[in-house]
Amino acid sequence: MGAAMRRIQAGNALSAFGLGFTVPYLYVYVAEVRDLGAGTAGAVLAVFAMAALVVLPFTGRVIDRRGPLPVVVGGAALAAVGAVGMGVAASVPAAVFSAALLGAGTAVMQPALATMIVWCSEPSTRTRAFATQFFLQNLGLGIGGLIGGQIVDVGRPGSFTLLFGIEAAMFLVLAAVAGTVRLPRTSAATSLPKEMAARAGGGGMRALLGHRAMVQLCVLGFVLFFACYGQFESGLAAYGTEAAGIDPSTLGIALAANTAVIVVAQFVVLRLVERRRRSRVVASVGLIWALAWIIAGYAGLGHGSQTMATAAFISTYALFGLGESMLSPTVAPLVADLAPDGMVGQYNAAFALVKQLALAVGPAVGGPMGAALHGPYIVTFVLFSLGVSVLALRLGRRLTPVQNQPSLAHTSLVVAVHKPEAVTASY
Repeated sequence: MGAAMRRIQAGNALSAFGLGFTVPYLYVYVAEVRDLGAGTAGAVLAVFAMAALVVLPFTGRVIDRRGPLPVVVGGAALAAVGAVGMGVAASVPAAVFSAALLGAGTAVMQPALATMIVWCSEPSTRTRAFATQFFLQNLGLGIGGLIGGQIVDVGRPGSFTLLFGIEAAMFLVLAAVAGTVRLPRTSAATSLPKEMAARAGGGGMRALLGHRAMVQLCVLGFVLFFACYGQFESGLAAYGTEAAGIDPSTLGIALAANTAVIVVAQFVVLRLVERRRRSRVVASVGLIWALAWIIAGYAGLGHGSQTMATAAFISTYALFGLGESMLSPTVAPLVADLAPDGMVGQYNAAFALVKQLALAVGPAVGGPMGAALHGPYIVTFVLFSLGVSVLALRLGRRLTPVQNQPSLAHTSLVVAVHKPEAVTASY
């Protein structure tokens, strides 16, 4: 790992550490600590998500034209202002406006950081680089959440102001660290392949929509995020408390189990998946998640003891974590490998937009189902998980051998070296 990559990863981990201080407590802070009500708290969370949907369509083109570094620095500064504003917000307009700044800032940083990782890596090292990023993000979020839980006190608004202040400081640290990175490329203005340039015409979005493999990957990504992340704190949590009788405090243990599996398993899993076909790895994730949903079904619909139901529910989150550790070195590098030169930022931003859409739709659909329609809820998401496997295998047919299995690139280089000799001999 080079110096530039080390700084990117360090800044990314510190920003995740800052987010971990506040994300678990945002609803409680707005609704109870600032006494703005549950409706305002819901609006704040909605604005946080909607801000990302507003800015991401424009982010990719800015990254490709200006480079990812200014976007990371600008996004981090915007998020820091939003965090400070949230820490002192005492009215509905102030809380909503601060949430918009915080959501927009954190949203634009995602594809910009991903593009920086792409620029500072080769296809042969990209898988490990994205796995490291995911590992550090989860480690930072987990540690931040644990420390934040020791500081937070619902009876003391000042304790929340401190949390948001720490979050803002971490965003500024990210901006400072990113500002010291010397990227190996100084411009994203590289030429597109002729067929892509012809399709691009008035904009890169037209070229992206004409790229069948990328469109299929976006559809797959939506289903992935909808069936997993979109259910963590909404549908699955509601199902656990209503159907399985899980104590609300157990939800924190389940989330901790999810993070622990990711942190422990990430690099063990990496060794198993980095030389295998990406499409088959993702298909395996679908099967693992289908099993996780079946176990969740047992927790809420079975007739075992409360202890067994609790253990099954925690196991569901742990299995989701195993699947996530398999996805991190697979999906994000594939987005980068599919992107033509000069469009890496737009491809990363498009995939980030798909993720945000899934995270917005997932709770809206899963929340009511998980709370009231227990059997249909489990069946629906078992089917969605199996759908992940089907979509992944279909995507594999559209990928080149090297895109699907980057370890083959070394073999391709050997063939390329010997090919000129074969041509010369034919003459």
